[in-house]
Amino acid sequence: MDRLYAVLGGFHLSGPQFEPIIEETIESMKKMNPTIFVPMHCTGWKAVHRFEEMFPEAFVLNSVGSKYTLA
Repeated sequence: MDRLYAVLGGFHLSGPQFEPIIEETIESMKKMNPTIFVPMHCTGWKAVHRFEEMFPEAFVLNSVGSKYTLA
C-alpha cells in the first residue's frame, strides 16, 4: 500500500484505563500518516484534543451527517 487516505473511528481512549495510551496511539498514527484523521465520539475528549494538536492538517471533527470526499 502506497498511501493511507483516511482513518475514521472511535478509538475508546477515555477513562483512567485507556488515557495512558493516548500518546502511544498518536505515535502509531503518525507512522501511518493519513490524509484525513477523524476520531469519533467514543475516542474521548482528551484524546480528540491531542489528535487535533498533533494532526492539524489531517484532523476533521466528526458530527452526525458528515461526508468525506477525497480528491
